[in-house]
Amino acid sequence: MKVRLFEIFTSVEGEGILYGTKTLFVRLAGCPFTCFYCDTKESLPLDSGTEYSIEDANQLIDSNLKNQTYKVNFTGGDPLIQHEAVALLAKHIQDKKIPTYLESSCFDIDRFNHVLPFIDIVKIEFKTKDSDFVDSKHYEKLIGHTMKCLQSSVKSKKTTYIKVVVSSKTQPNEFKNLVKEIFDIVSKDDIDGFIIQPTYGISEPSLDLLLE
Repeated sequence: MKVRLFEIFTSVEGEGILYGTKTLFVRLAGCPFTCFYCDTKESLPLDSGTEYSIEDANQLIDSNLKNQTYKVNFTGGDPLIQHEAVALLAKHIQDKKIPTYLESSCFDIDRFNHVLPFIDIVKIEFKTKDSDFVDSKHYEKLIGHTMKCLQSSVKSKKTTYIKVVVSSKTQPNEFKNLVKEIFDIVSKDDIDGFIIQPTYGISEPSLDLLLE
């Protein structure tokens, strides 16, 4: 099996519940969406980055692991585009007793469940309609899959947290309805955090909007 990796690097986690932890980021090529606020647009095409065999990719990851690395993040793009490869890479990391971390919009429940046994920490990004990447019909389908992935992660007792990006385009009522829908299927005790992430440098939300 082959996998396309866009980049691998060590840095400090800059957001979420594990802010400040030393992390090896494994950025995979490919994403089904084109959100206007994406800060890694160069990784969106599936043919971006470099193709490796799984064995070579594992060796590359090993060679980039630093002392006291807290976790390995599979990010993108969206890692579920290459879900079979991610499962194999994540298992390799778990065998080293290093926590594995998935960042995804969780657009497909079957792909998610294939990867989940090899993931310890899940960051589920719920998209809002103002992300400008799908029409309303496909948006509802996406949210349906993301909700199912959230339930699956919680049921599997993974460390689970939610991220929602908000911009100046975000409608407060839409955001509130999304939050209500989320907590209709899980309780606050089921998740480990809920991150509201303002866009930066493009369509930034006002403080009044964030407070609302």
